[in-house]
Amino acid sequence: MQTSLGLKIMVGIVAAVVVAAAAYLARAVFAPLVLALFVIAVVWPLQRTLQLRMPKLLALAVTIVAMATAGYVFASLVIWAFGRLGRTLAADAARYQALYDSVMVWLEARDISLAALWAEHFNVGWLLRSGQQITGRINATLSFWLITFTYVVLGLLEVDDMSAKIQSMNNREASRAILAGARATAAKLRKYMWVRTQMSVVTGLLVGLFAWIAGLPSATEWGVIAFVLNYIPFIGSFIATLFPTLLAMTQFQTWEAVLLVFICLNIIQFLVGSYLEPRVAGSVLSISPSLVLFSIFFWAFLWGLFGAFIGVPITLAALTFCSQHPSSRWLSEILGSPTQGASAAKIR
Repeated sequence: MQTSLGLKIMVGIVAAVVVAAAAYLARAVFAPLVLALFVIAVVWPLQRTLQLRMPKLLALAVTIVAMATAGYVFASLVIWAFGRLGRTLAADAARYQALYDSVMVWLEARDISLAALWAEHFNVGWLLRSGQQITGRINATLSFWLITFTYVVLGLLEVDDMSAKIQSMNNREASRAILAGARATAAKLRKYMWVRTQMSVVTGLLVGLFAWIAGLPSATEWGVIAFVLNYIPFIGSFIATLFPTLLAMTQFQTWEAVLLVFICLNIIQFLVGSYLEPRVAGSVLSISPSLVLFSIFFWAFLWGLFGAFIGVPITLAALTFCSQHPSSRWLSEILGSPTQGASAAKIR
């Protein structure tokens, strides 16, 4: 018995390593597919409702227009906020230069010289290479979204057919587990996005209000940036806290004021993320905080910034499917909510 259990554990570890390696090496294929599945799970209720009232292709067209409109509005907010903030920072370039000079003087007075290191690594060649990398990233991003869009269109057309095929499988237990897991996962992903959007709105409002009260320039823009970055757990919150603090270093005369800005922003992030969000989400989305952090960094390592965003949904999906079979339900109970099985049953 112990030998059999040990063998299963070893096989599971090897399988996990192989899957991770495949996800990393074939990220150009798997990343847009995973995002497409996520989008399909979120927008499928709209597509299904429209199909009851109009032809499938017309319903698909309406769904695509709705997705494109939402994406356009979101992208416009991002471009507006970062564009306005960039112009503000450019206008205050003299202040940042003065701050940089004072920091260099302070470091050199303590025999710490960074000027040579800066000149060695940040030169014209580095700028050219950075420009080429940015151009390549833009081209890769456009290809990524084009492939994702194709997957979404084809996937929305095949949901009903795929469901019928799974229901007609000879293995009734496997059919039940796949269908129940898929439905429960889709419901959890929609709940996740709804809760994340609500918390992003609250975070953006609080950060913008605090920036306005504290006298930071571009308070509205900081609120919008906090709203956008809050969709990426931990990493987005950290960035939304760090950047206004760096700006405060040029606006206030004392380090105490800068430290107060940093502390207040962290309090906002803590209250929203650790107090308000769990109460809004309930036990349906309850998973171990350490697993959340691991998922973010693990998938960020595999797929970059996109992996940081999609890591938690992938973990939610994996735990939900684990809860559908007795042999793997223990993993869901340990890493997820104690009442996850009951919650999944209610969702179905």
